[in-house]
Amino acid sequence: ILAQADSRPSHQQHARASAQRAAPEAMSEFTIRTRKFKQNPLLGRKQFVLDIIHPGMANVSKKDLTTKLASMYKVHDHQCIMLFGFKTAFGGGRSTGFGLIYDSVDKAKKFEPTYRLKRSGLASDKAGAGRRAKKDTKNRRKKVRGKEKAKASGGKK
Repeated sequence: ILAQADSRPSHQQHARASAQRAAPEAMSEFTIRTRKFKQNPLLGRKQFVLDIIHPGMANVSKKDLTTKLASMYKVHDHQCIMLFGFKTAFGGGRSTGFGLIYDSVDKAKKFEPTYRLKRSGLASDKAGAGRRAKKDTKNRRKKVRGKEKAKASGGKK
């Protein structure tokens, strides 16, 4: 009886094997449709609503969508494509979101909000003192009077 139980694969091994079989084909198994396509010359971009059909997949990564859109609309630079606001339909298999394709990276930097530029890697965080460091300098300044305050804050002479 024990020999028969050992010869069959366990539930985990079976799940792992089926995941390995399904992984390669699942990468390209989605279709993109664009709706409400508008050319916006004042902001130097094309804007549209994206409908993605992805049966059998939880979701499609923005990187995969960007590469497919770049080939569809012949975009030379992937950084000009901004995708956001994706919602997956109840039950899965379908998602909708919003997409922008800028004419150039300069236009994207000019008109896109900073948080989306940070997401896409076009803008960086401003470096400054952390929250704790700011509190420490403030409390040091409270302890001194007059010209010593400038010295305590560690800057302006």
